[in-house]
Amino acid sequence: MYREWYLYFFMQIDIFVSNISHLKYVEEILETIETSAKARGTGIAKRSVGYVEKKLKEEKAVIALTSEGVFAGFSYIEIFQEGKYLVNSGLIVHPDFRKLGLAKRIKGKIFEHSKELYPKAKIVSITTSLVVLKLNTDLGYKPVTFSELPQTDLFWKGCETCVNYDVLTRTKRKMCLCTGLLYDPKHHDVKFNYSENSKKLSRLKRIKQAIFLKVKKIKGNKIVMLLSILGSKNI
Repeated sequence: MYREWYLYFFMQIDIFVSNISHLKYVEEILETIETSAKARGTGIAKRSVGYVEKKLKEEKAVIALTSEGVFAGFSYIEIFQEGKYLVNSGLIVHPDFRKLGLAKRIKGKIFEHSKELYPKAKIVSITTSLVVLKLNTDLGYKPVTFSELPQTDLFWKGCETCVNYDVLTRTKRKMCLCTGLLYDPKHHDVKFNYSENSKKLSRLKRIKQAIFLKVKKIKGNKIVMLLSILGSKNI
């Protein structure tokens, strides 16, 4: 508790749009992504050194650093269907800097940067984390069915290294343990109220976990049955 208080008041952490000077942090970024995935027991898609380097060079990422240059967090932008859709991916906070509200700051920074680069694009998110879900709905995202997400193979390829990929393939990309979220700049003024719906979201997440993690094979009428149980909300 003392350490968190000290860091909050005395250690300055800034969030920057990436550039080539940040290439030295690539290995630490990849290590943090891997350890975060293991700690959560959920899906964070793995990325190669070359992939992260490309995002840093193209200024399609943000990085959080202390005033002394110590790595604290990261997120990047993925682009689909010629800029029609964007995804803010790979949000991580280094274990040494958690519980300081840094994830929310990084999320806000990458979100605003995305809108500046592609003002007409729809911004997509898929997550199993209720914390990330709240962060996103506070920004203006709304839960949607998977049919409203990008339908290209390239979009779903990023899920191949996720621990829940088997669920996605068994349901033929109709649903997964993740919640699908969408920010549409044309309808950003109508926000989803997370507080009023948090209990429903938690319950539906438990239902999906109970169904998909216990059923080994899902075919034909079983998929239809699951869709009817969960309804049109793909959460």
